[in-house]
Amino acid sequence: MLSVHPSGLYAWVKEPLSQRAQEDRRQTKLVKQAWKDSGKVYGYRKFYDDLIDMGEVVSENRVARLDLHRFCSGVLLMLCGEFFERHG
Repeated sequence: MLSVHPSGLYAWVKEPLSQRAQEDRRQTKLVKQAWKDSGKVYGYRKFYDDLIDMGEVVSENRVARLDLHRFCSGVLLMLCGEFFERHG
């Protein structure tokens, strides 16, 4: 269990997302769509190429981080997503 005071947690949750976190969320949707369009077989290197072809400004490492949704599930996905939204 985390040793976090409830008031600190609620303040953190209510805090608006940073511009980078918003951009991560938008690009994660693009990566997920590319994954679905690929028949759920391609990896982050192909998604990186697809995003570059779409004119997105992104690094291969960032795409790999955004592609975590394929390896995380359930509560772990929520925790991974929330962590990376807050700490990019």
